[in-house]
Amino acid sequence: MSIQHARQGTFSFFPDLPVVVEASAAQLTGDAGLLPIRQFDERISFTAQFAQVLDDPRDPSLTEHSMLDMVRARVYGILADYEDQNDHDTLRHDPVFKIIAGRSPEGQPLASQPTLSRFENGISIPSLKRLQSLFVDQFIASFETPPTRLVFDIDAVDDPTHGDQQLSLFHGFFDQHQYFPNFITCADNDQFVMLALRHGTAKASLGVDDDLDYLAGRLRAVWPGVRIVIRADAGYACPTMYDACERLGIDYTIGLPANIPLKNASDSLLEQAVADFERTREKQRLFDGFWYQAGPWPHARWVVVKAEAHQQGTNRRFIVTNRPGAQILPQAAYDDYALRGESENRNKEIKRDMGIDRTSDHRFVANFFRLYLHAAAMNLLIRLRQSIADPPPSIIPELPPEALDGKERQRYFRLRRQRDPLGEGHPCTWRSLLIKAAAEILVSSRRILVRLSASWPNADFFAHVCQQLDRPPTIGPASPSTG
Repeated sequence: MSIQHARQGTFSFFPDLPVVVEASAAQLTGDAGLLPIRQFDERISFTAQFAQVLDDPRDPSLTEHSMLDMVRARVYGILADYEDQNDHDTLRHDPVFKIIAGRSPEGQPLASQPTLSRFENGISIPSLKRLQSLFVDQFIASFETPPTRLVFDIDAVDDPTHGDQQLSLFHGFFDQHQYFPNFITCADNDQFVMLALRHGTAKASLGVDDDLDYLAGRLRAVWPGVRIVIRADAGYACPTMYDACERLGIDYTIGLPANIPLKNASDSLLEQAVADFERTREKQRLFDGFWYQAGPWPHARWVVVKAEAHQQGTNRRFIVTNRPGAQILPQAAYDDYALRGESENRNKEIKRDMGIDRTSDHRFVANFFRLYLHAAAMNLLIRLRQSIADPPPSIIPELPPEALDGKERQRYFRLRRQRDPLGEGHPCTWRSLLIKAAAEILVSSRRILVRLSASWPNADFFAHVCQQLDRPPTIGPASPSTG
């Protein structure tokens, strides 16, 4: 066993005794909270399926580290806030990461940074296509009963680059060299269903029509009657998106940039909002709808306008939609569109907490694969937190949480976060409350003992997750497509 020696240090700030720091010969880790996540992974065969669809051109007789070992090293490293390959020159010796890979803590080290770099750069385009299929497979398998309606939010995220990566280009709006990945997430269960890495100057809607075609076909092959709804901001307001949704029978609500004809058609509504505010001194939100046909459109489409007047001034927004009922209840159509703001939390999670900006390989395909690794880590955590979630009872018994609005909705989510911080928690919350757990690892002929601190203040969270995992699973693992 290799012992990491640390220089002994002595500190004098403690008034009664010197504080001495020295190395321990014991097997220690700072990430013991990854173990229940690994148990959940085993239950749903998550990383095993991911590795299964990857091509492995290596000679088996010369292979020391399996594709599965390397996938797990990267996915669990990302979960524990080690988003860079360089971190694995140290993590390859960590006892918990060895256990996650199915090795004894006293066994040989895991893959080094150069090995992981060759692994990522060796990924083929067919492997990326199979990963696309797998993500949809796993999404479908996550439902216990067939859904009748699915809502998807579409959004692009700027991914700044700082090197010589292929297809990294300068984007004038963001004032940086970047990639411009696109994500399709499900509002019903938060999962990342489809993703695409794109060159830095791509328009927001590039390739999304093809993604929707693929996704709709896959979902309706399993659930023929499912109603598919998409929501997107004004970056996706283009005929290509409208035409694709109408051809595929998808309900869409997409933000629409303001222009002179739209403003002229809604001036009277805004004037009414201003007059009502001046009379009552209370914030006013008024809604209306009308048919509108832009020059490139083959026919008119329904546009909903929101006009606000309040102490800070006025605000006018437009959406274009084919949602049933939008002509009768324009406010309901707009308010449902506004809920897509929740998808911004998914973007924040994967960008800030999961470090998707680590697309620093030279090859574009390798960086595309990195995006899948980070999204897989995010989806694994999403699946687990939904499995252990324990939301509070509805604060208005006759209404489901989805029907709450305004202050009552805010109150519901505040109570939920207080009662169930892991089920509602972002990756940084999971790290601080569960993953970053110090432990001593002891290996004998009968067992591997993971000894947690008896004074660890978050031990109850660890116990809660383990207890939830003891329940029999209700959803079986996906059967990954290999074509």
